Amino acid sequence: MINLKPIILSVSLLSISACSQDISDLQSFIAQQKSAHVGSVKPIPQFKPYESFSYTAAELRDPFVSMMELEKDEGTKTSLLNPDSTRPRQPLEIFPLDTLSMVGILEQNTQLWGLIKDPQNIVHRVQVGQYMGQSEGRIIEINESAIYLVEIVPDGIGGYIERDASIAIGGD
Repeated sequence: MINLKPIILSVSLLSISACSQDISDLQSFIAQQKSAHVGSVKPIPQFKPYESFSYTAAELRDPFVSMMELEKDEGTKTSLLNPDSTRPRQPLEIFPLDTLSMVGILEQNTQLWGLIKDPQNIVHRVQVGQYMGQSEGRIIEINESAIYLVEIVPDGIGGYIERDASIAIGGD
């Protein structure tokens, strides 16, 4: 066997000499990077101090509560409008308004009549002032293109409101 001691000794000396190499270039690079200017940090902005606000309209109505809620809480109705339960019902009041269709008009002297077809395909002649639909729909105008009504519907808080409706010709 070969004597390994001289080989191990020479390898050790080479490795030690590699570690003791000059590192002055590395030290100069580190010094250069430390001295380089990297920028500046903006100063913290100055905030205005908080100014409190005193609400002086506490006795007025709360702007975030709707008028309908206030009237409901006070127990008052929004209007004196009510359907007339004593009025005799007319034949077209048994049908929902969206199931009726206008099929034409008739004119006799100066009187204009609307022709309404019900779901049973029966044509009815109506005039201003008559009722149709299930929401107390009173006819207020008839012309060549439509029949205009005013319905009385619940407002959701115990009262009633008027709502405009119409049936256009050929609207089935």
